[in-house]
Amino acid sequence: MNILKRILHNKNISSSQGRQKGLGLLLTLLLALLVASCARMGRPDGGWYDETPPSVIGATPGDGSVNAKAKKINILFDEFIKLENASEKVVVSPPQLEQPEIKATGKRISVELKDSLKANTTYTVDFSDAISDNNEGNPLGNYTYSFSTGEEIDTLEVSGYVVQAENLEPVKGILVGLYAEMADSAFLKMPMLRVARADSRGHFVIRGVAPGTYRIYALNDMDGNYCFSQKSEQIAFSHDTIRPSFTDAVRQDTVWLDSLHIKDITRKGYTRFTPDDIVLRAFNETLTDRMFLKAERSEANRFSLFYSYGSDQLPVLKGLNFNEKDAFIIEPSEKGDTITYWLRDTTLVNQDTLDVALTYLATDTLGVLQTQHDTLQILSKQPYAKRMKQAQKDYEEWKKQEDKKKKKGEPYDSIMPMPCLEPKLSAESSLDPDCNVRFDFDTPLASVDTSKIHLYAKHDTLWYTSNLRFEPVMQKLSTDSVPVPSLRSYMFRAEWRPGIEYSLEVDSAAFIDIYGTVSRSIKRGIKVRQLDEYGTLLLNLRGMQGKRAVVELLSAQGAPLKRVVTEDGTAQFFYIKPGKYYARLFVDANRNGIWDTGNYSLNQQPEEMYYYPEEMECKAKWDITLDWDPTARPLNEQKPAAITKQKAEQQKKIAKRNMERAKKMGIVYPF
Repeated sequence: MNILKRILHNKNISSSQGRQKGLGLLLTLLLALLVASCARMGRPDGGWYDETPPSVIGATPGDGSVNAKAKKINILFDEFIKLENASEKVVVSPPQLEQPEIKATGKRISVELKDSLKANTTYTVDFSDAISDNNEGNPLGNYTYSFSTGEEIDTLEVSGYVVQAENLEPVKGILVGLYAEMADSAFLKMPMLRVARADSRGHFVIRGVAPGTYRIYALNDMDGNYCFSQKSEQIAFSHDTIRPSFTDAVRQDTVWLDSLHIKDITRKGYTRFTPDDIVLRAFNETLTDRMFLKAERSEANRFSLFYSYGSDQLPVLKGLNFNEKDAFIIEPSEKGDTITYWLRDTTLVNQDTLDVALTYLATDTLGVLQTQHDTLQILSKQPYAKRMKQAQKDYEEWKKQEDKKKKKGEPYDSIMPMPCLEPKLSAESSLDPDCNVRFDFDTPLASVDTSKIHLYAKHDTLWYTSNLRFEPVMQKLSTDSVPVPSLRSYMFRAEWRPGIEYSLEVDSAAFIDIYGTVSRSIKRGIKVRQLDEYGTLLLNLRGMQGKRAVVELLSAQGAPLKRVVTEDGTAQFFYIKPGKYYARLFVDANRNGIWDTGNYSLNQQPEEMYYYPEEMECKAKWDITLDWDPTARPLNEQKPAAITKQKAEQQKKIAKRNMERAKKMGIVYPF
């Protein structure tokens, strides 16, 4: 008002022209004040949010057009847009051997195809959910552009899921493609006919499919040629042929007024494309090509030879600067692809360089095992001089501590004690009745004196000697080899009775390693839990009678805890602690006790894996019996979400911020 008064009483406005100018200024200021007032009352934070997704207003060639010849596509929108992760989300079909150029500028997306256009072919550009508006991020949704170079455009679709064959995890990002060629060799020599990419749920939709008969494959394409050309590529294949079709269907849609209240439920007709329930099991073949990778001597007392694949036949070593006869204790890995050589003689341990002539089997370019010869110079990563310097430093530190004890009049040692052999025991203070105690050593043992190993059981208040067995863990060098005893891992077995307290006692020098290091005395108290602390679980496996099934009980995190091998269709687990569990099984077709992957050249699928789809809660003193039909649900719906590592990404949605703002303002939404 003060501003208005000054304007009205301005002494300089004396003429008619001045009064007109003053009146105009007054009206301008009044209009500005009115607009500002309206803004303060109705738009305290800048106004309502834009919740309208971008719309396609045109394209060249037109979306769905036929007889198209242009390799450059322009798609126009009604507002500025952005394109997210185009290299991952946008899929062009038929697949392009030379990657197309896809970019977004302003209100336009341009796609330039580099490959030559095929005659009478439908082309689709599946943008998935990559398109949203530039300001508020409102997603357009799953958008697919298509055109045809022929007289007709193909509109059929094929959809389903891809899961890991080994653990039923969704396979994100894998390509899924169709072949009209029925021969198995097509997957090895020809690019896929039409493709899609699986999302975070493992879900895929192949669009623009013509009527016909097809075979379907999945491929983690490493070299961009859209066919299975490298054994390291993850694949999935199906023996079934598919014939795409469609039918009219009705679905129920729920319209929500807000997060709690339903506004309306409608039934809408739509076109259902089939098959829409395909499940592919992806796997990696075992890489059987054998080649020498490297030699490594990380510790002075041993070196290891690394191969890409194992072999039942050990390499032959000849020392060039030492005598190899009886120089080693050989320790192959479980798969035989890593072989460790422990040096028996300390003279060799102190030798920094070992020159070796190596003879071994390796596959040639035709995949046939051939004898190979190499000369190696194996260097210690801990040279003798460095180890001696560290030993002197350790001695001086020990001597310093003993001198302090001597000055204080405390007991002290004048000779530095030798290091002791320290076994690692798996036993805790409490033990389950069906478990045993494992001993692991850092170095191979030269001798074990079982007369110095004792087990005592406490009954009432008295201790009694209990029977035991101490034996090496058996390991296989390959799936077909005979098990051999380990030199560093042993199992302590006994009849562990529920509710009984035990004392495991090992005298000093019971274990001596190949370097003469002896063990000190060990005493470990072990209490076996009471039976009433456990539950029991019985699984009735429908459809598994006569099949060899390996059933595993899993922890709340999905880690295997117990396993049962069964052929009678039942699996029983005892001594289960109270808690939440899951279960899985695989059909052990070759009866080797382990899950085996597939092989495309042998037309061999991976062994079948199933998950019990629900969480199981076990309680103390409870016996639980559950029926499980492993084939009742599709594989993609079996693995419980709580133990699924590949979580589904949250689907992009409009934020609905206007609804929240309307609530705060007391306005009924929608307007």
